[in-house]
Amino acid sequence: MMVDLQAMIRERYSVRLYREAPIADDLQAALLHKLDGLRRGPLGSAMRFDLAAATKEDRAALRGLGTYGFIRNPAGFIIGAVEAGGHAMEDFGYLMEAAILEATALGLGTCWLGGSFTQSSFAEKIGKRDGEIIPAVVAIGYAAPEARAKDLLRRGARADTRLPWEKLFFDGSFRQPLTRSVQAGAYAQALEMVRLGPSASNKQPWRILKDGRRWHFYCQRTSGYGKGSWYFNLLRLADLQRLDVGIAMCHFALTAQQMDQRGEWTVSEPDLETPDDQTFYVVTWDSEGIEGSADDKQTA
Repeated sequence: MMVDLQAMIRERYSVRLYREAPIADDLQAALLHKLDGLRRGPLGSAMRFDLAAATKEDRAALRGLGTYGFIRNPAGFIIGAVEAGGHAMEDFGYLMEAAILEATALGLGTCWLGGSFTQSSFAEKIGKRDGEIIPAVVAIGYAAPEARAKDLLRRGARADTRLPWEKLFFDGSFRQPLTRSVQAGAYAQALEMVRLGPSASNKQPWRILKDGRRWHFYCQRTSGYGKGSWYFNLLRLADLQRLDVGIAMCHFALTAQQMDQRGEWTVSEPDLETPDDQTFYVVTWDSEGIEGSADDKQTA
């Protein structure tokens, strides 16, 4: 499906209240076709996705996950299983977000549910194999009219609480913020779609540093939150901030590709100073030497 990707990124929101109605057969078929094509992440992790109808057992599995227990009446869940290790979390976040954007284009509501579902009804539904993990599932269905109204009120009350450009994007070093009007160039829209992306507890852990024709992606962990914290240990949550970086990668790459900006993902850590010991390198979008990229067109 060819869609206005930026419109879908702006349109998507976390739906917690759904109409009690099954997903139409044609929409299920379209979504399953998309899921079937999501087999390997950009960093090489193998994974599988499926669409399953919601059951009482699923609701019980969500009850211990804090606010996720308040998800009401989803028609079903998108379940994914990924081979553990390497960049599994980033790859999982990337492909699941691609599935979510497809669901949004089909008129369906979704909500990320991060947790540890390796031993649950969700694991049974997808037939989890040895060596696989299930770091998140996604509730899906038709958003209830009240859900959109509540979301608009929430957005109005909080305005745009996403971090500004100068906190997220940098040019050459982490001491030099990237300006949208000058240094961002052809990638300005891709970066803005990253900024608008969803993240666990709206922590926005991604940081992107421009290095010539390369864009280095980092994860800046939130102190006291995430992997190893008492909260995550209590709720048995996966390393969601690495998953969030995968979502950022998805928004960046898909927007870039739709705007005919060519590049490839590579893992080669640059010799650059990070702002603190909570910030670590993940991956690079490299357009160096790729003919026909938007950068070439701008500088020709």
